[in-house]
Amino acid sequence: MPLLIETGMAFGCPAPLRAFGLPEKTWYHSGLGGSGKSSMDVISGNDIRVGVKVVLDGAPFEVLSSQHVKIANRRAVIQTKVRNLLTQRVLDRTFHSGDKLEVADIMTRKMQFLYRKGDEFVFMDAQTYEQTSFDGEQLGSAVDFLKENTEVDALYYEGRPVSVALPLFMELEVTRTEPGVRGDTATNVTKAATLETGATVKIPLFINQGDVIKIDTRTGEYLERVGIA
Repeated sequence: MPLLIETGMAFGCPAPLRAFGLPEKTWYHSGLGGSGKSSMDVISGNDIRVGVKVVLDGAPFEVLSSQHVKIANRRAVIQTKVRNLLTQRVLDRTFHSGDKLEVADIMTRKMQFLYRKGDEFVFMDAQTYEQTSFDGEQLGSAVDFLKENTEVDALYYEGRPVSVALPLFMELEVTRTEPGVRGDTATNVTKAATLETGATVKIPLFINQGDVIKIDTRTGEYLERVGIA
């Protein structure tokens, strides 16, 4: 089946999709992080990398980390952390270079977060304005850094919405923390802070309430101060 990509083109060809008798949609495959391979492909253990989405035990997983490790005289293995896209549970999995893994049939749509109602999070398709709801369990840790108007990638597995992927980095206001220490610019000594989304993170002592900081949404790690709200 031809790959449908967000630009409305097929196979990188300048002809629009309608020239192939196909509808123009905002769907695109993301199972291999945009490599252009079909979602039915099988990859080897050596192809595992961060962002790849594969099927394990009948469920779609995303690779969060990947490291090749050689132990004594044994062959190298690939140690990974993978997240179940249906339950958000993170697991440690080890693979060998010869292992064969099915690429998960994941489709992605650009969406914008509108509002939260109880445990329901409502998003709007950036192209069609269609609204889709996710619950807190589906979103997992993404809830910690989600604020109104945030643009995300909504992930669909076998045609149904399962989760969202936040931007890798977000700028958020510190709404509560202990007063900063004047002249102390060390980053290895930290204190707790609450962000505008309600998330609690560790920040350097010199950061004050009202400062805007950049956060790595994958780890919740403070990166830098970018301004004042």
